[in-house]
Amino acid sequence: MPFRRLTKDLRNTTQNNKKHVDTLVRTRLPVDLVAMGMRIISLDRPWTEVPVLFQGFTVETPNQLSILRQYCDWVLVESTSRLLKPLLDQIEVRRKRREQPLPETRTLHEELPRAQEAFRTGQLFVQDILSQIEAGRELDLSEARPVIKLCVESISANPNAMFWMNRIKHEDAYTAEHCLRVAILAVAFARYLGMPQQDLEAAGLCGMLHDIGKMRVPGTILNKPGALTRDEMDEMRRHTEYGYEMLLSHHTLDPIVANVCRDHHERIDGKGYPRKLEEWQISRFARLISIVDVFDAITSDRVYRAGMPTTDAMRILFQERGKQFDPEMVEAFIRMVGIYPPGSLVELNTGEVAVVIATHPSFKLRPRVEILLGADKTPAEPRLLDLKDEPVTESGETYAIATSLPDGAYGITLADRISQLTGRP
Repeated sequence: MPFRRLTKDLRNTTQNNKKHVDTLVRTRLPVDLVAMGMRIISLDRPWTEVPVLFQGFTVETPNQLSILRQYCDWVLVESTSRLLKPLLDQIEVRRKRREQPLPETRTLHEELPRAQEAFRTGQLFVQDILSQIEAGRELDLSEARPVIKLCVESISANPNAMFWMNRIKHEDAYTAEHCLRVAILAVAFARYLGMPQQDLEAAGLCGMLHDIGKMRVPGTILNKPGALTRDEMDEMRRHTEYGYEMLLSHHTLDPIVANVCRDHHERIDGKGYPRKLEEWQISRFARLISIVDVFDAITSDRVYRAGMPTTDAMRILFQERGKQFDPEMVEAFIRMVGIYPPGSLVELNTGEVAVVIATHPSFKLRPRVEILLGADKTPAEPRLLDLKDEPVTESGETYAIATSLPDGAYGITLADRISQLTGRP
């Protein structure tokens, strides 16, 4: 095994060479840890599936690093033992980091105004590009990256503010809002997976533009309340290729954005569309977007069905791991979102009603909440409670969530709470 070989090489170098002459070592490395100057020996997929010029090369530019991160999970590298050892030590550190919540530099209340503004800017932009397509005008994506940068900045400060905004949904604006919600979740998920800052923007662009081809599918098919005929289903599935064709000519976008638009309905078991790709042919970013896309789709109200609760959505994602979805990514996504996502309404075992502020990957049933209603269901002075710490009531009972509640229960809506905190409707 490569890791065993590296350990042996490092031990031999230390024991047998007192001058600590640096040796060249080959080992498998997660793509996020690949550094400049390393020689790439092989990939986790055929070279023809990755847009690089040479089979076997030394990493010399940031763009080469970016391409590897977008398409691959790991690569076989050759580098010095001195350079590789601290990087290999980071593998366990990165794994443990996923057991912790996403870092916050601002409180949710502090970040909400900026998140609200970024979300509204994103809404307007997505609505505009969809209108351009409907009107047959030339697609202007010059503002796509600045819009995503606003989302990245907010998510980097406190992702829960954007998670709150993501839960405000309007059935009559599904396509536009879905694109933006997928972008936000993609940025947050990429950050949770430990991707570098520049990849967060690429992931956000992939999410925002992944369904752009649907604007070429007739509305009668998109919004049909009943089951689609075979011909209608074939036309619906063409949205991946329509979008790919539209984005391919936009040279200001990373090529991965068009590729994800085409490939986000491919499946790990090879039964996806449009190309029935095998697992190793599906890029890392396409696998990420496919999970986020399905999660948002099944938890959103549509004209032909109501959205599912988060718990049901998580059950479906988990059941489809290894079939439709990348199993490791699905499990990471479930840890990030939690059973009670930020912005959801819950009733505690005390009868009090609270809104979820943040989740903890290692304590899925014990998020941080803000109590808004007392046990008698009348407004109470808002107070924060971190259920992870197992706080107790005056009677000695440990606080816990008794049940989840729909938005609007007991007159509490997330939109109203956001308005209260930001001072904006």
